[in-house]
Amino acid sequence: MLGLDNCLTAVMAIPGALDAMLVDHTSGMAVAVSGQPDGVDTEKSAAALTETLRATVEGLAHSCPGDTVRVDDMLITTDKGHHLLRMLDTLFEGPLVIYVRLDLERSNLALARHRLRALSDQLLA
Repeated sequence: MLGLDNCLTAVMAIPGALDAMLVDHTSGMAVAVSGQPDGVDTEKSAAALTETLRATVEGLAHSCPGDTVRVDDMLITTDKGHHLLRMLDTLFEGPLVIYVRLDLERSNLALARHRLRALSDQLLA
């Protein structure tokens, strides 16, 4: 089982990872941060990422009435990089989100998604 303390270290080991954050999905607060870029307000960023996920889940629920919608991960690609979010339902910490910002040129999205899935399995074990 992987602890929260070591989780971000493992996330930052993903090739192309620039920074990472664990976010409490309920409160929208950052639980842990690694590799924070200059000028980024961690709390505002965590809250905005949480709202983005909530809006996505709500939009999908309206698009698929009667179906249970569960988002495993979400990818946003911008001109500056890839942003990957992975949802976790931990027993003790509550619902968490692993967020990682990846370099546009140096990252491998399939590998990053695979590594985040494996890390989330270790956290939930």
